[in-house]
Amino acid sequence: MKTVFKYLLPFKYKMSVGLTVKIIGTVVELFLPYILSHILKNVVVEQSIQKILFWGVLMIVCALLACLCNIWANRMAAKVSRIFSENVRRDLFDKTLRLSARKADEFTIPSLESRITTDTYHVHNFVGMIQRMGVRAPILLIGGIAITLIMDSFLALTMIVILPFIFVSVFFISKKGTPLYKKVQTSVDKLIRIVREDIQGIRVIKALSKNEYEHTRFDKSNKALVKDETKAGTVMNGVSPIMTLLMNVGIVAVIALSANRVANHSSDPETVIAFMQYFTQISMSMMFISRMFVMYTKCAASAGRIAEVLNCKDDIRVESKEAYPDINTDHHIVFSNVSFGYTPKYLNLKNIDFSLKRGGTLGIIGATGSGKSTIIKLLLRFYDVTKGAIYIGGEDIRTLSPEELYKKFGTAMQYDFIYNDTILENIRFGRSLSENDILKATEIAQAADFINSFPDGFNHLLSQNGTNVSGGQKQRILISRALASKPEILVLDDSSSALDYKTDANLRLALAKNLRDTTLITVAQRVSSVKDCDLILVLEQGEIIGAGSHEFLLQNCVEYREISESQMGGAFVE
Repeated sequence: MKTVFKYLLPFKYKMSVGLTVKIIGTVVELFLPYILSHILKNVVVEQSIQKILFWGVLMIVCALLACLCNIWANRMAAKVSRIFSENVRRDLFDKTLRLSARKADEFTIPSLESRITTDTYHVHNFVGMIQRMGVRAPILLIGGIAITLIMDSFLALTMIVILPFIFVSVFFISKKGTPLYKKVQTSVDKLIRIVREDIQGIRVIKALSKNEYEHTRFDKSNKALVKDETKAGTVMNGVSPIMTLLMNVGIVAVIALSANRVANHSSDPETVIAFMQYFTQISMSMMFISRMFVMYTKCAASAGRIAEVLNCKDDIRVESKEAYPDINTDHHIVFSNVSFGYTPKYLNLKNIDFSLKRGGTLGIIGATGSGKSTIIKLLLRFYDVTKGAIYIGGEDIRTLSPEELYKKFGTAMQYDFIYNDTILENIRFGRSLSENDILKATEIAQAADFINSFPDGFNHLLSQNGTNVSGGQKQRILISRALASKPEILVLDDSSSALDYKTDANLRLALAKNLRDTTLITVAQRVSSVKDCDLILVLEQGEIIGAGSHEFLLQNCVEYREISESQMGGAFVE
């Protein structure tokens, strides 16, 4: 809850005004039964119409003042809670974008989505509720008890005896509810993950007729969520019935005692009428307090999950030059004996060592799972190396700020995303790029012809994930995006796999012609995509088993030669 308080601190003055207004309205409301008792006991017996009208109008004015104050305070509370939750969501989303790949893997994407949406919603509701009822309910409770003690201490004490039992019940039930709601949110994360996976893979699911299988998988997760919600709800819903039972016991006791006291002339009917109104107010305040405890358990669970992300320490930090000094080299990119493992127990890459000159071309080829994309992730510093070092321009990438590092790159990944906007905006991607740069990028990427074939050209609207264009068209849009910023290093990670051989060949010719000063790294499954590279790395189980030119590898690397012959029979058609 410290996170909630930190975000509420800037609103302390607005909240103070709102709470002051709420206090005024509640105190005025608290005196209404007392005024009614005064009218019945002292004014009516005088049979003065003027006094009755005066006190009646006073009650109306007090009721209107209480109503207006509550409305004003509630509107202020709604505004504070709205801006508060907006700030939390903004910072949570910003932190999510800046999480390292390793931290994002630990949290999981569905869980991060749930924290930004469901968890912030729970916190938003509690902040609004605590401003509306956090002051009103205690004032009605304490004020009602104080006034009833003055009016009839014997009846008031009968009611007060019930209150400790209510507070103890609410406290222990709420304490048990927090971990239950955390478990509910974990189940929500799992459900979101399944929905997310099924939406992304809907075409594959239909093509393989796996609708029933996915229904079963979803139902299993859905039932687990219902089970957790039922358990949490059963525990927390016990608050209201227990409190109602205890309050009704108190009411019965008060009524029985008040009847006896009136009969014995120890009290009067007017006092009992006012007393019962106060008892109703006290009962309502207890109901509101119990609701706040229920909402608190949800808020506490959600606030903890939000704080886990916001307070997550960056494991990718900018290091000092003293710890990681520059090296003297005429190569643009250097991998120096790099090893890396996603987990401490297993190395996915072992002893990767190579150098590439500025403007040079590197091809990386190998079987699925051989570590091709992992090399790219390390170069982009999505993860830090376990052993060794990576240098760009002689500088260890660990000493470069993210802004300095990433502006060097243009990347097109196999599974990059397209968002629901025009082709132009998908290529521009929020950057300050001229139309000439964008047009030139599409020409190099072999995308200009098919873009211009649309009636609205670059203003053609793409669906989410580019489902309304072909796989090859989508890849060419992504390559255009990577080229448009004129990067120092261009990375194409299996980004031409959907292109036909002719288009792929034209793309490579255009890249060679127009990007002479750009260092190009191509990750591919096809030998034809990397055969013209200055240096080709052949990977197997995270190790380099061959390195050199196409001709050198054909003669000296059995695995490369087998790949080449299996794909093209050793010959290539341009």
